[in-house]
Amino acid sequence: MSPPILEARALEKSFPLVRGWLRRTYASVRAVDQVSFAVEAQRTVAIVGESGSGKTTVGRIAMGFLAPDRGSILIHGQARAPGAPQDRKLQMVFQDPAASLNPRHSVEEIVGAPLGRSDEEGRGEVLALLTQVGLAEEHRHRLPHELSGGQRQRVAIARALSVKPELLVLDEAVSALDVSVRAQILNLLLELKDRAGLAYLFISHDLAVVRHLADTVLVMYLGAIVERGPARAVLSQPAHPYTQALLDAEPSLEARAGRLRVLGETPSAVDLPSGCRFHPRCPDRQERCVKEVPEVRELGDGREVRCHFPR
Repeated sequence: MSPPILEARALEKSFPLVRGWLRRTYASVRAVDQVSFAVEAQRTVAIVGESGSGKTTVGRIAMGFLAPDRGSILIHGQARAPGAPQDRKLQMVFQDPAASLNPRHSVEEIVGAPLGRSDEEGRGEVLALLTQVGLAEEHRHRLPHELSGGQRQRVAIARALSVKPELLVLDEAVSALDVSVRAQILNLLLELKDRAGLAYLFISHDLAVVRHLADTVLVMYLGAIVERGPARAVLSQPAHPYTQALLDAEPSLEARAGRLRVLGETPSAVDLPSGCRFHPRCPDRQERCVKEVPEVRELGDGREVRCHFPR
């Protein structure tokens, strides 16, 4: 079997907190703690969690924008060397396409820039890319501000596809779009996955979107993975109380009985709780949860959970 397109091994990343004009470090935030996963060809791995869970930091490490303090990133089984240039096999699509597109360049210039040529053949490739993402030839001469939000995101996807990547890292790539446009972009991503053989690392807080797109789900809380497994299993029968709380927080027209109500606010990542890091908010906590860090448990259906008392 060929190795995964992307593999993360025991990633750790902390950020120093500084103060004063001398910029002295007085503490650090543990953003990512022992995170490991793999993304196989034509598969979608989703990372979910609240703001501050560390999911975006993982995506930036995967892309090479940030270097991990410990751990490694492998591309097709080969470790990425520190300081190595970004691998063109991996491309990123950001949450706000308006911020990631040059406002002074036309769509044709934006999409064509990675191709490195402006001849007739290059213009033909740009048109083919625009067609692939559902844009018309008339859009090629427009500036980003002349496009809708959904059209700008299609341009961002076309630019990413121009270098023929194998994997797209999508960081909240549809969260800024309205519901109807979001559905169109999700359907486009599914089509591209089949047609172009793409794999995705999909970072989102929206479980409805993840349910529509993902094969595998990683649930992060305060920098660590607390549950992982096949998307259908994790999102229909969550084993970790935090995963259940995320599902119960989804907007619904129906009043669901037995919703899990977590306690208080997310603790500071500067001073992580003892034992299970979710125990200060967990309504099911017991004395063991306060004192002991839970080991990873395999549940027999492809899922893993880091909890003393899985549901």
